[in-house]
Amino acid sequence: MTLNRAEGAEDRAAPVDLAGVFAPHAALARHLLAALGPGGTDGSHDLSHLLRVWRNAAAIAATEPACDLELLTASVLLHDCVAVEKNSPLRAQASRLAAAHARTLLAGWGWAPDRLDALAHAIEAHSFSAGIAPRSLEARILQDADRLDAIGAIGVARCFYVGGRLHSALYDAADPDATARSLDDRRFALDHFAAKLFRLGDGFHTAAGRRESAARMATMAAFVAAFRAELGLAAPQEAAPA
Repeated sequence: MTLNRAEGAEDRAAPVDLAGVFAPHAALARHLLAALGPGGTDGSHDLSHLLRVWRNAAAIAATEPACDLELLTASVLLHDCVAVEKNSPLRAQASRLAAAHARTLLAGWGWAPDRLDALAHAIEAHSFSAGIAPRSLEARILQDADRLDAIGAIGVARCFYVGGRLHSALYDAADPDATARSLDDRRFALDHFAAKLFRLGDGFHTAAGRRESAARMATMAAFVAAFRAELGLAAPQEAAPA
């Protein structure tokens, strides 16, 4: 079976082969994606995002034999099932709201309470803003997989896409590096790299996630360096060795 949830440009894209992507849990994927209904207008949290996060998660899970793939599949598919904009006062609660909705969906699928608890924890813990430490392997994999999609070349694209949705400026022309002001990534998209994205590199839990994050962090750092160079800014001074 194939399915295409997203709106706009994705309406013209080739449909997704769920059996090929989510095997052996394609039936679960069909059920959950159908329950979620049509995608919204946020191109940073759409079907393409779910597929990228699943690709990351599946690659990590392949190196973690103890992973519960059914639980991981459901966690990936439902981790953003409640949409909350980045500038909403409810943003820090987004993963908890998604976890509560996920419980309802999988209870109807017949999942036992202990599996619902594990699902909810993985979804709650994936969020940077929630600040919840992942306790299970599946939660660690989901958090790593989602954060990989926030960095690297795709992370750069998503950063400026979200900045456009929030009507942010690209950067502060008077102080691009925020040397004399506080970082404000709601006003300036470039600030988001120092405020959050560069901080993600030290928080990966799995060996596979850490390996992939190193490459993506380097890509992102190279972009910011090129961006600053085009603004005529000097390269930052490296700290002297202690």
